[in-house]
Amino acid sequence: MTGSDGQTAAAARAVIDEIAFMTLATVDADGIPWASPVWFAHADHANFFWVSRPETRHSQNIASNPRIAIVIFDSRTPIDTGRGVYLEAEADEVVDDAEVERIMAIFSERSVAQGGSAWTAAEVRAPADLRPYRATVLKAFLGVNDRRTEVRLSH
Repeated sequence: MTGSDGQTAAAARAVIDEIAFMTLATVDADGIPWASPVWFAHADHANFFWVSRPETRHSQNIASNPRIAIVIFDSRTPIDTGRGVYLEAEADEVVDDAEVERIMAIFSERSVAQGGSAWTAAEVRAPADLRPYRATVLKAFLGVNDRRTEVRLSH
């Protein structure tokens, strides 16, 4: 597999589209790591969105260090056939009103498509407990049987 291989990128996009949860890997100001699974939505496989409480450990870590890693792993596959998408990204809490509206429309659409409820921007604005977060992909890799190939996810 090569990074320019369209099949490799398509396989990575398929994992993203089929899997409901991703795991965020964050670190605090002292470099102590933390991993958190979150349900997510995405825009063009280049920006990933989730909602979380600002006081959670991963949200606090993002506030102090926006560089994160993400893995979206297809755990439905048999042993020795695993595949996953590994992302290097920068994350932030989204506060711009227009951007919150756009993100929550994307988030809501995927939620409803997967049997969840619709979401509105009002549900993630202060004083609400949950806030929208975004990860912008810097690098992406498809991993198959512990071999990772860099891929370009966006079209």
